Amino acid sequence: MVGLGRMGGNMTVRLVRHGHEMVAFDPAPEAVEQAVVAGAEGATSLADLCAKLPSPKVVWLMVPAGDITEATVRELGGNLGAGDVVIDGGNSNWRDSVRRAEQLGAGGIRFLDAGTSGGVWGLANGYCLMVGGDAEAIAVAEPAFLALAPAGGYAHVGPSGSGHFTKMVHNGIEYGMLAAYGEGFEIMDRSPFDLDLEAIAGIWRNGSVVRSWLLDLLHDALEKDPELASIRGYVDDSGEGRWTLQAAIDQDVPAPIIAAALFSRFASRQDESFSAKVIAALRNEFGGHAVKPETGD
Repeated sequence: MVGLGRMGGNMTVRLVRHGHEMVAFDPAPEAVEQAVVAGAEGATSLADLCAKLPSPKVVWLMVPAGDITEATVRELGGNLGAGDVVIDGGNSNWRDSVRRAEQLGAGGIRFLDAGTSGGVWGLANGYCLMVGGDAEAIAVAEPAFLALAPAGGYAHVGPSGSGHFTKMVHNGIEYGMLAAYGEGFEIMDRSPFDLDLEAIAGIWRNGSVVRSWLLDLLHDALEKDPELASIRGYVDDSGEGRWTLQAAIDQDVPAPIIAAALFSRFASRQDESFSAKVIAALRNEFGGHAVKPETGD
């Protein structure tokens, strides 16, 4: 395992608990030490990690998508050989995964893109795994997939790139679901009734058609902080909602819900919306509607 953060560290623990022999590396020595305590063998570098693995070597990456993944895959290409397997479990762009599979494949190294969902709860509950790549590489790594996933939570979804493409769409759907919950609970929060949002989230988890794990998590959050007073309404995005929307455009698929959910995240990051200023100014110009003056700091 390369990358021992919230996901990679817990995945290492789960694999050890299922009887797998693990070698673990992270640039942070304390993360490696935690993996060693959990039962893994520590490594001081990617080269050291590769040297400690028997053939065929299987190296799983749980590092940030983009430049870090690119550099790590490139370095692994110089430390692995024909028949070895590299698995990227991060949120890489599927087009990058197709390219990396071709590049590593030229040297006989196999590449799998494993869309991974489960978050910090995966250690206890398991991880949903959507894996793309060739069947021979899947056969080598499948015992790890079966250990990480709950029953029915893993599938070989197609060729290289398809795992990350599937995870991309999964996250796009997630954007829409989160936005719908957010809008619905804000409507209730601003209603003329003194509604107990925690209680409502609680009962919706039982028998309701909108029940889900996300609703379970929302109930937990409201139980801890009923007004969500400690949380600022600033929502980042990992990039996968943007990629999903681009895929929809490329394939002429109407996806207004995912688009609106993505743009609402952008809006959440604005202290003051210039767009709203334009609308207010126009309403004042054509209809004499009142405007609120800018007060400043």
